Amino acid sequence: MSTPFLEHVNVTVRDPEAMAKRLEDWFGWKVRWKGAALNGGTTYHIGNETSYIAAYSPSHNTTPVNGTSYSHHGGLNHIAVVVDDLDATEERVKAGGYKTHNHQDYEPGRRFYFDDDDGIEFEIVSYAD
Repeated sequence: MSTPFLEHVNVTVRDPEAMAKRLEDWFGWKVRWKGAALNGGTTYHIGNETSYIAAYSPSHNTTPVNGTSYSHHGGLNHIAVVVDDLDATEERVKAGGYKTHNHQDYEPGRRFYFDDDDGIEFEIVSYAD
């Protein structure tokens, strides 16, 4: 029996093409697939050979989540991405105009957080020495 792993997370965004571009810039990921989706929408699958983020946008305008989801069951609190070079990744994120916060060194790694254009919080973590 194989070991289970997380294949993807599906999030609603305003512009899946723009989300794909940001993920390519930040992490070097590629668009694995793009096409028509539920309710006349569009989805982009952006990631690597084993996992990806599905960035979905319906055919109608969406509304942002108000506040944080930490007090709502079923809420998406953040998406964590492991990188080899935390400092270089943070520089790419900052170069895109994003403010990073909550920097922490902890056993066994280091991390920081930031919010993207859709209000999705990302945790970037590195376990490299």
